Amino acid sequence: MTADHIWRQIAQLLSTATSRVLLVAPFIKKDVFQAALGAVPAEVEEITCVTRWSVAEVAAGVSDPEIAELAQLDGRATIRLCHNLHAKLFVADDRCLVGSANLTGKATGRVPAPNLELLVEVGTSHPQVQHVLALLDASTVPGTVELAEQMREQANLLQRDEDGPRVVVPGHDEQQTRWLPETRNPERLYRVYNGRHRHIGSDVLAGVLRDLAHLDVAPGLEEQAFGAAVLARLRTIPELRALTEAGRMNLADAQVDLAATGEFTAEQAKRAVETIAAWLSYFDDVHLVPVGPWEIRQGKEIT
Repeated sequence: MTADHIWRQIAQLLSTATSRVLLVAPFIKKDVFQAALGAVPAEVEEITCVTRWSVAEVAAGVSDPEIAELAQLDGRATIRLCHNLHAKLFVADDRCLVGSANLTGKATGRVPAPNLELLVEVGTSHPQVQHVLALLDASTVPGTVELAEQMREQANLLQRDEDGPRVVVPGHDEQQTRWLPETRNPERLYRVYNGRHRHIGSDVLAGVLRDLAHLDVAPGLEEQAFGAAVLARLRTIPELRALTEAGRMNLADAQVDLAATGEFTAEQAKRAVETIAAWLSYFDDVHLVPVGPWEIRQGKEIT
C-alpha cells in the first residue's frame, strides 16, 4: 500500500461521479482541494464542499479559507460552513467514503510523513450517512469569498499575537481552557467579528481578537445570534453560577472567588469582575444594584 493510498481512494471515487460530488471535512488545504476539483469529471455540475473555518484554526495553518476563491474560479463548486463539523465524508453520486481523513496533505498522504488514516466505502443510503447529510442540510451557512478574506485577515492579526489561544479541535480537546473576558468594551466584539476594525488601536484589537478566538463563535452570524452565542459562553464561567442559579451576583464575592484561585492579584480580580459586569450589561438582561457591595441582578430594572 502506497503512502498516498488515501488520496488515491478519494481521487478514484471522485473520478466516477456523473452528477454530484460532496466533500465534507473540517480541515481543507487549498492545494488538496484544487486536486480534488481536478479529479471530478468536467460534466459534473454540482460540487458541494462542507467545512468549518475558525480564526484560530486558520492562524494555526490547518485550514485554508482561500478554497472559496478556488470554488468560485471552478464555477461548479459551492462552499458551506458547519461550525461543529468533525465528520469526514466524500460522496460521488450514490457512493461514498467515510472515515478519518481531512483534505490536507498529511491526511491524504500527498506530503512526506503522512498521518495514519482510514476511509471505508459505504452507500449513501446507509442510515448514519443519511442522518449526517440531513443535519448538514439544516445547519450549514455559505462560505463566501468575502467571509474567507475576513477570516484570513483576522488570522494574520492573531498570528502576530504571542498571547493568542491555542487551537482546540472538537472531538479531541473537550476541556475548555480557562477564559475570562479581556476587552473592556464589549460593543467592539461584533464590529471586529465582521471585519470592521480600522479605527481600533493594535493593542486593543489584539485583546478583542483573543476574546473572539476563545469565544469560538460560528462565522457569519447576524448580531442578535452573535450576542446569544456570546452570552451562552459567558454563562459557562464558574464565577457566574450565582447569577445563573439565584438571579443575582455580588460583585465583591465574585472578586474574592477569583483572587482565591491564585491566578489573579486582588487588582486583577477587581478588573476582571468589572469587565464581566460590562459584558453582562451589554449582552444580557441584567442591571446593577448598589446594595452595600454592588450586585448584578437578572432582569430589567424597575423604576
